[in-house]
Amino acid sequence: MENVLLKLYNKYGDDMKKLYIILILCLLFIPSVKAQTITFNKCIDGDTASLKVNGKVKKVRFLAVDAPEIKHGNKKADPYGDEAKLYTCVTLKTAKKIEIEYDENSDKTDKYGRHLVWVFTDGNLLQEKLVKKGLAKVAYLYDDYKYTKKLQKAESEAKKQKLNIWGNYSYYDQYIIFCILFIAVVIICIFDKRFRKKTVNKVKKKVYDKTSSEIDKLFK
Repeated sequence: MENVLLKLYNKYGDDMKKLYIILILCLLFIPSVKAQTITFNKCIDGDTASLKVNGKVKKVRFLAVDAPEIKHGNKKADPYGDEAKLYTCVTLKTAKKIEIEYDENSDKTDKYGRHLVWVFTDGNLLQEKLVKKGLAKVAYLYDDYKYTKKLQKAESEAKKQKLNIWGNYSYYDQYIIFCILFIAVVIICIFDKRFRKKTVNKVKKKVYDKTSSEIDKLFK
């Protein structure tokens, strides 16, 4: 074996030296790629968080999911809004490793300047975990994103088990029920003559009583 290597070196020695020199020069001038260091910074809600990426604070919006809203000013929190926020915060706080990934089919940021990303905690997709627990739904699909099918499968499982927002009285169901009742009342008002007549008479009576009261005050 040594004789074979020696013969090869004697035959191609100069070329091998040139190759070594070229390789060394390439290694010296290729810029080093630093791995991103990502740490948790601040809780926001179930599908939004503030992270530190290489020391710079970035507000990130979890791509392709929508968690129930938390309380904003006078607006009450949606059912499971606080639970979704708590789960996201605890998961990010306790994660040993946080990673983010942009999707080539999505914008990098939204109109609020938030970074639209896939978020991984200890190698697991956080969006999938939220959807699987019924704390978020698949939403805002404007293109064929990388992990869409994975999320849709998780959502299907959560619906079957009626977890959290997919329970019998989730806020989505309540919204649908409200719409149905509203439409039913409108239909009754339009097509039910007795109901319409009764409603009109009530309004007339109120107007008459108020008018009579004002007239009595004028002549007192």
